[in-house]
Amino acid sequence: MKYPTKISVLKSWIIVCFFNFLIASLMGLLMRFLYLFPVASVNYSFLLHAHSHVAMLGWTYLMIYVLIVYFFIPKHKSIKPIYNQLFWLTEFSVIGMMIAFPVQGYALFSILFSTLHILLSYIFCWLVWRDCCKGKRMNKKILLAAILFMIFSTIGIWCLGPIISLVGKQSVFYQIAIQFFLHFQFNGWFLFAVLALFLKQFKNEVEKSHFKVFFILLIVSTIATVAFPVSWYVRNSLIGYSNGIGVVLQLFAFLYFYKMLKPQVFGFKAALSGTAKMVYCLAICSLFLKIIFQLMLLVPDIASSSHQIRGLVIGFIHLTTLGIITGFLFGILFQNKLLSGKSTLIRSGVKCFVLGYIFTEILLFLQGALFYFNKGVLSWYYEAIFVTSVLIVAGLILMIISELKIKK
Repeated sequence: MKYPTKISVLKSWIIVCFFNFLIASLMGLLMRFLYLFPVASVNYSFLLHAHSHVAMLGWTYLMIYVLIVYFFIPKHKSIKPIYNQLFWLTEFSVIGMMIAFPVQGYALFSILFSTLHILLSYIFCWLVWRDCCKGKRMNKKILLAAILFMIFSTIGIWCLGPIISLVGKQSVFYQIAIQFFLHFQFNGWFLFAVLALFLKQFKNEVEKSHFKVFFILLIVSTIATVAFPVSWYVRNSLIGYSNGIGVVLQLFAFLYFYKMLKPQVFGFKAALSGTAKMVYCLAICSLFLKIIFQLMLLVPDIASSSHQIRGLVIGFIHLTTLGIITGFLFGILFQNKLLSGKSTLIRSGVKCFVLGYIFTEILLFLQGALFYFNKGVLSWYYEAIFVTSVLIVAGLILMIISELKIKK
C-alpha cells in the first residue's frame, strides 16, 4: 500500500500546529483587548481556559508529537498510518476544546474533548515506547523520562472527579491536583521532550558520566519542585525544604548540561542559520532566567506573595512555554529546514514574535514587581501589553503565510 510521503504529511502537520498556535494567541490578544474595552457577552474565564488548553495541547503537545515522529520513529519514506490517524484524532479533540471552552468553560463537552485528548496521548506514549525507546542512546533516555512524566502528570486529572464529589471544587485537594498536573506537564513532559529533541540534533554522543549526573539531578529536581505549587495551599517546613533542594539540584543539573555539550557547541553553532541561532538563544536565555527566578523564590517573602501577583504568574508561564519550549521547537524546525529560514517573510515573522515575547515579558515582570512593592499600575500598562501581544500574533501570521506559499 502506498502512503503519502513523510515530508508532505509532516508539512501539513506543522501548518496545523501553527494554526492552533495562532488561534491560542488570538484568544490571548482578545483577553488583553477586554481589559481595554470590556465586552459583556464574552466570558473572560471561559476564554482563558480555551487559550491555555489550545496553546498547551494544540501547539506544544502536537508540535512535540510531530518532531518525535520525525526524529525518533524509524525512518521510512512514509509515515506509519497509525501516527497520521492519531494526529488528526488528536487535532479533532483540540478543535472540540477550541469551540467548547469559550462557550461553556469547564462543562460536559469541554471535559469530554479534554478526556479524549488524554486517552489519545496514552496511545501515543505506547506507540513511541514500542517503536523507538529501545537502545541506550542518551536522547532516548530523556524521551523515555518525558513519556513517563506525561503519564504521571495525568494522575492529577483523574483525581479531580473523586475530589469534587467528596470535598468539592473549593478544597485544597482540588487545587493541588491541578497544580500536580501542570507541574509535571510543563517541567516534566514538555521540558524533557524538547531536551531529548535538542540532544538529537548533536552528531556525537555526549560524555556519559556528565549525562548521567545531569539526568539524575534533573529528574530528582523535577519531582522535588512540585513542592512549590503545593506550598501555596499547605504550610509545612518540609515542603519548603523539598522545593529548595529541588531548585538547587536543577541549577547543578543545567551546569552539567552545559558541561556535557560544551565540546560540541562551537561546531553546532557554526552549522546554524541566523534565524536558528536567534531562537535557540531565546530558548537558552529563557531557561537561564527561569532558573534565576526559581532561585529568587527561595526567599520566603517573595515565594509567599509571587503566586498572588498575576503578572508574575503569567510572565513565568510564558517564560516556560513561549521562551524555553517554543524557542527550542522553533530552533529544531529551522535547523532541519522544516521551516524555511530563507524566506524574508518568515524571518520577519520570527523577529516580530521574538520582539513581542521579549517586550511582553518585560511588561509582565515590571508590573508584577511594582505590585510587589505596592507601587500600583503603570498608566499605560494595558495598552502597551496589548500592542506587544499584537506583535506575537503578527509574527505567527507572517510565518504561516510564508509556509503556505512554500507548500503551494
